Amino acid sequence: MVDYKVLFLIVHLLLQTAVLIRVLEKPHRQPESRIAWIVVILVVPVIGIFAYLMFGETNIGRRNWQAMEASKRQVSHAEQYELVDNTRGLPADYAHLFSVGYSISGFPPVQGNRAELMSTSRVAIDRMVEDIRLAEDHVDVLFYIWLVDSSGEAVARALIEAAGRGVFCRAMVDRVGSRRLLKSSLWRDMKRAGVHTAVALPLGSFLLWPLQGRMDLRNHRKIVVIDGRITYCGSQNCADEAFFIKAKYGPWVDTMLRVEGPVAAHNEALFGEDWTVYAGAEPISDRPASPVSNDDTVVVQVIATGPNLRYSAMPEMFLSLMFRARRELVITTPYYVPTQAMQEALRAVAYRGVSTMLVVPARNDSREVAAASRSYYSGLLQAGVKIFEFEGGLLHSKTLTLDGDITLIGSANLDRRSFDLNFENNMLIYSPALTLSVRERQQSYMDRSKQVSLEEVAHWSLTRRIWNNAVAMMGPIL
Repeated sequence: MVDYKVLFLIVHLLLQTAVLIRVLEKPHRQPESRIAWIVVILVVPVIGIFAYLMFGETNIGRRNWQAMEASKRQVSHAEQYELVDNTRGLPADYAHLFSVGYSISGFPPVQGNRAELMSTSRVAIDRMVEDIRLAEDHVDVLFYIWLVDSSGEAVARALIEAAGRGVFCRAMVDRVGSRRLLKSSLWRDMKRAGVHTAVALPLGSFLLWPLQGRMDLRNHRKIVVIDGRITYCGSQNCADEAFFIKAKYGPWVDTMLRVEGPVAAHNEALFGEDWTVYAGAEPISDRPASPVSNDDTVVVQVIATGPNLRYSAMPEMFLSLMFRARRELVITTPYYVPTQAMQEALRAVAYRGVSTMLVVPARNDSREVAAASRSYYSGLLQAGVKIFEFEGGLLHSKTLTLDGDITLIGSANLDRRSFDLNFENNMLIYSPALTLSVRERQQSYMDRSKQVSLEEVAHWSLTRRIWNNAVAMMGPIL
């Protein structure tokens, strides 16, 4: 007679061993990530194995991979855009930073752009709506979260009006982030009006994740392009500051940049790749762009990252910027769950005597991420990093300023999700004038923050310290 308990135990041990071997042999994985998954698989046997099969590896799915490879064969950004002769107006001391960005997604830095920092989220939406209403040929819009509120309604109605007068409009959203919009009459109204719509990374069958790709891979980008000459980039979703789906943490404080110039064509190329590869929409021939080159010397580079690109691309960009800091480095991010290399690099910046500041929200919409972030405070403070907790709402702004010259702005957080799972878009910018504007915005955040002291952290309760450190141990799989 078969002893099913023994049989089950044997099968479980074999499967557990196979999964543990997979964890150990999988390339491009940080040691702390391997340790975290081994702990989970051993401590929570059945659930741990299941969790690893579902979430343990960054898998974009066979269909997405095949579509991506086909897209690469048709056109490569690195082949389409040359790095040579695009660094005029860029000091030699900073050229290597833009070389890192070029190596990631193939877009070179381009000059002749005019950049303007939007004063508020409402102003950003109003300017988008105005630009869409003035569009002459085409508009592309992509948001991770598009809510059915006053901002979401305003952008949608502007697209409907533009489509009605013959402007070619495309609207794309992430399947999870914008699920409420996809169920709304507003989405249907856009379709009926002739706006071409698509859903990025649609959800597949739960049981087929290992083959179809992880369901928690999300398109976190925020891209707006008008006539191939105006583009927007930053942290803001298509939503009011009140952000009604998480209103208790509001207002949500974002930073959005409006750029007019040749770099808009690069954002449009990025949108087109997402449209055909990750939304599975029908390819549409490129619209005629109307690039303009302004007298301004703002040098801008599009940096797109995601699980389709090389491992650790976004951390490499952050680390390169940290290593270059000589006088001052200021970072704002809602989520700080760094790699060990990034934590040590930020400490090293402060140890070198560089004025180093990190601004995060005092109240986070994720209790676990907040705890993991605070587990790093002591080490940062000991090195001389100044930490500010913003108290004017949920600071959602993702910015970095370097030595008064360089700005990085976009959708990427300093956390494992942005590093490994999300599709992100950022802009690396050389412009002392724009960097001054962003730096003043960062200072306004610090003026509304409480500065965290080493003494305060030292007096945290034992329970709180244990909780923070325990959650941080799971950081690689958060």
